Amino acid sequence: MALTRDFRETVQADAKRDPAFRRGLLTDALESLLSGEVSLGKELLRDYINATIGFPELAAHTKIHVKTLHQMFGPSGNPTANNLFEIVAYLQRSEGVRLEVRSARAKLRSKRRPVEAGRGFRERRA
Repeated sequence: MALTRDFRETVQADAKRDPAFRRGLLTDALESLLSGEVSLGKELLRDYINATIGFPELAAHTKIHVKTLHQMFGPSGNPTANNLFEIVAYLQRSEGVRLEVRSARAKLRSKRRPVEAGRGFRERRA
């Protein structure tokens, strides 16, 4: 889905003004990548880069040509793991954050009703 220019300008303005928004954008991008939503993760990373340091500065620090970076984060781009993790590491340093991956059990959808409300079980909603 192509974003309108106004929307991109709004995202950039929010990112420049609000550090929590910037960190959230970066976090959402990485969570998307880790959950298998690669297209969304690349799009969010592209928005984050455009709204913060920009592709020319990223190219200077990673020694990856600007055009190559744009292609990597384009709809048909396919960055290598080495390039992607190098970029993510630099973005974390430039933002002053260190994001961690923690193991969590996947929530299974269950249609079973709780045994008894008073016996320490939480009600699950399908």
